Amino acid sequence: MAGLSVSNGQQKLEGTMVKSTRQTRRRFLGLTAATAATLAVPYVKSTHSAGKLSLGIWDHWVPGVNDVLRSICEDWGNANGVEVTIDFITSIGNKLLLTAQAESRARTGHDVYSLPTYYSSMFRRSLEPVDDVVTDIISAYGPLTPSAYFLAQLDGVWRSAPSPTASPNLASVSRLDLYKAHAGVDLAEIFPPHANRDPKLVNEWTYEAFLKAAEQLHLAGHPFGAAISPTPDGTNFLAALFSAFGAEVVNRDGEMSVNSDEVRNVLEYLSRLTQFMPDSVYAWDDASNNRFMISGRGSTTINPPSIWAVSNRDMPAVAEQLWHHDTPRGPKGSFRAEAPFFWGVWNFSENISAGKDLLRYVANRHVVDQLVLASQGFDIPVIISHYQNNDIWAKSGPPPGTLYNYPVRGDEKPIPAGYPAPPEIASQIAVQGLYGNLVARVTQGNETFDDAISWAENELEGMMRG
Repeated sequence: MAGLSVSNGQQKLEGTMVKSTRQTRRRFLGLTAATAATLAVPYVKSTHSAGKLSLGIWDHWVPGVNDVLRSICEDWGNANGVEVTIDFITSIGNKLLLTAQAESRARTGHDVYSLPTYYSSMFRRSLEPVDDVVTDIISAYGPLTPSAYFLAQLDGVWRSAPSPTASPNLASVSRLDLYKAHAGVDLAEIFPPHANRDPKLVNEWTYEAFLKAAEQLHLAGHPFGAAISPTPDGTNFLAALFSAFGAEVVNRDGEMSVNSDEVRNVLEYLSRLTQFMPDSVYAWDDASNNRFMISGRGSTTINPPSIWAVSNRDMPAVAEQLWHHDTPRGPKGSFRAEAPFFWGVWNFSENISAGKDLLRYVANRHVVDQLVLASQGFDIPVIISHYQNNDIWAKSGPPPGTLYNYPVRGDEKPIPAGYPAPPEIASQIAVQGLYGNLVARVTQGNETFDDAISWAENELEGMMRG
């Protein structure tokens, strides 16, 4: 995976050092057989336990995943004398976040909660440390993705463990037929469904090349569309684009850096790109890009494969033309936003022990494989070995190979939105939708770059004060 660097038992995510357990393949295979059983040890209900466990879990976009997860958790509960209930909570309208905030403040609610990206940092004071759980998982299966250490290992303490579902990244999702017909671009040639890429073609797929294609597709009635709004999808799309231009709003030292030439350059670029996008993108929610592409109108968006999965069921003619591929290259390279998901146990739960054991269980390879299959490749596991040893993305179709490049295959750098700012600041940048609001002030509100940047500085000052 691009962005992963291992040296002397450490992993580095763009300068952030994180400790991990480095294992040789021989040791890994030996440990897997020996310790996977540990993760599956039945939970034994204690005398002071209620024997109940309630889960608040992200409502999956891909039809059927929720049912598979519910069955897995209920089967585990039945085998271990624990009554498991699951509430699936949508991210639309920030309901998942608002529910977490309410439960954390009231110190009551679910026992186990779904924690997208920065939630582990945001709610660290309400989360039970799970060092023992994550240590067991790493011992069994090897290291996690680099972002996991940045996002969930906070102040030397693991506040959450890998989620068995979700953890998508946001690839480009494009129509092969529309690009060929109206822009003269063969995306499957640039990003083939195998390892033999032509570096020259990949390097030529820049944001300027994409802008030219977007104009031609717009004139043909098939525009590019991505949210420019304070939503997760909008934030992730813009975060990757900002990074490709070297435009940091807060640097890795926690210093404000939004007033820069790089930020002005990305605002200038987006002033041009938005001319070839629907006016409605400023009001899009996280379902809008799906509807946009499934309708047949859109030529490209930035998203996980939920669009392909739903259209494969409901609009096969659209699905047969969809291709997942790298984001364009900017002055500082190619970046792709990723959104790792975790599960945490509230420290006010009355069944912490059972919650931890469930976190161990859902990290098992056979559990994760079931859910990757159910998600039709939408989910990319946080545990590296779980996706490196799964060929579902290479085999998926139609069209054959459509998902091959959904896991990062080239030199794209996967990053969480808000990076490289420290997690406590990056979380606010992401959740409060700073990127979308900043861009909209320029491209919709007709503010000058200086006025928009001044607004962003004021917003960031508040975030950084906490």
